[in-house]
Amino acid sequence: MKRYSILYLLVGLLFTACTHKEKNKVKHKEKYYQAQLCDKLDGVMEKTLADRTRVDCLTSNYAIEVDFSKKWAESIGQSLYYAEMTGKKPAIGLIVGDTATEERHLRRVEIMAEKYDIKIFEIKREE
Repeated sequence: MKRYSILYLLVGLLFTACTHKEKNKVKHKEKYYQAQLCDKLDGVMEKTLADRTRVDCLTSNYAIEVDFSKKWAESIGQSLYYAEMTGKKPAIGLIVGDTATEERHLRRVEIMAEKYDIKIFEIKREE
């Protein structure tokens, strides 16, 4: 009886681990969306600055930070910093899906973007 209990426990843990991975799996990584946006805007990807930080996409007008919506707060700070270091306007390429949480992240960025004059490029996340 004890063997079956351990077996059921192990199968349950394995199932939970597999299900958890599937739930958090994204179709494409950030770099995929970064390349799409940067190509569209005729920018330079991963431009290294004097302090060895890298702008995700640098165009003639914008220093763009590309991130998934869950990193909305980080993207604001990074875009402002890269703009300051390059003399370009700050911009964010925010990767957003169709969930309520991701829409909430976008609204938060929009509030701060209006206050600090940050351009937002909304990128639809592919399912």
